Amino acid sequence: MNANNIEPIQTTVIESTESIVIVEISSETDKLVETEMVGETDEVKRETKALIEALKRRAQSEADSAGTITRETYLKAVRQARELIEGRKLIERDRLEDSWAIIQDEAERNWHLLMKDLLDFSYRLQKAAKAAWETFNNPYSR
Repeated sequence: MNANNIEPIQTTVIESTESIVIVEISSETDKLVETEMVGETDEVKRETKALIEALKRRAQSEADSAGTITRETYLKAVRQARELIEGRKLIERDRLEDSWAIIQDEAERNWHLLMKDLLDFSYRLQKAAKAAWETFNNPYSR
């Protein structure tokens, strides 16, 4: 906030193949994205900032237009949407963890099968070498 109690706002130009939109990014959103998305490209950060600002504007306009009863319905819908999104993140993470565990189990099982096959092949090779040696060293009889 500055002396006039006005928060400085960053302006971002978002270009797409269809249009150019100027989006004002608040310092709060800017700090949030820069902190949480360290290492991402400037384009990803810029698009994320624009998305957050669009969500904030939409949420504010919905909240402003809602009456007391509608506001309660709106809050319930927002909570359900948040819970759904958070639930999907948990489900996706659980699926990834389960998939990784399955991949590890399959890799371990395949490794054990490969080792068994190698041991079996080694044993057969030893038996063949022994048989060849005995045949070579035993006199030929008719």
